Amino acid sequence: MITLRRNLFIYCALIVGAALTLAPYLLSVQTSLKTPQQFASQSPLALPDPVTGRNYAALVIGEHSLVPPLVITVQVVVVIVVGELVCSALAAYAFARLRFPGRDTLFWIYLATLMVPFVAIMVPRFAMITELGLRDTFWGIVLPAMFGSPYFVFLLREFFRSIPEDLLDAARLDGAGHLRTLWHVVLPLSRPILSTLLIIATAERWNDFLWPLIVTSGERWRVLTIATAALQSQFNGNWTLVMAATTLATLPLLVLFVVFQRHIVRSITLTGMK
Repeated sequence: MITLRRNLFIYCALIVGAALTLAPYLLSVQTSLKTPQQFASQSPLALPDPVTGRNYAALVIGEHSLVPPLVITVQVVVVIVVGELVCSALAAYAFARLRFPGRDTLFWIYLATLMVPFVAIMVPRFAMITELGLRDTFWGIVLPAMFGSPYFVFLLREFFRSIPEDLLDAARLDGAGHLRTLWHVVLPLSRPILSTLLIIATAERWNDFLWPLIVTSGERWRVLTIATAALQSQFNGNWTLVMAATTLATLPLLVLFVVFQRHIVRSITLTGMK
């Protein structure tokens, strides 16, 4: 009986937590399906009657189209995430499996950079990009972020160290070098953690606002977050259009999570077993 009550309390708490988490997103979708007149005359919690798709049409084919910023954002995210995962995997393998003087000291110094806030390096980074002539360019956005992440290197290093040494010895006996061992042995075994890091990196770069705002100007390299913020400033009273833009910006992340959900759960399971 005590166990039943405890489980009931846990499930109720989880349901309440899920409702509180999902409520803002549901309210955003609900608002995006209203006209500005409906939003102004009805309660924010009232269902749209009738449902309209004019806000989404305006953001796709209208004068406030978010398609160009969406395309730029996809390009930025793909380049940064691929570079981040590749460089982090190479660094993590070196810190986990190679032996060289000062390896652990160098790793902990590199990991200590996690404690440095972005605002502390924002101005020096901007000055470097400006001196290189990359301000207001695609590479000015992606270059500072595509060479690995201390957080990713730490997680991958711990995962690589958990791989049995016998598998790596077998690869070496077959004549495989470090890169071949990494590609054919280590990375296939690391798909769960790589999928989790892919989600984290994509969400982080998809929602990145401050650095693209600083390093770009105008509309040529405007990413989705800046375009959405511009809509909010231009149409401060048209919250239905802003909520439609927010919903469209969130949708790709939800699709990505659904696609890789199985790998994320497996990663959590393996981490718990270890």
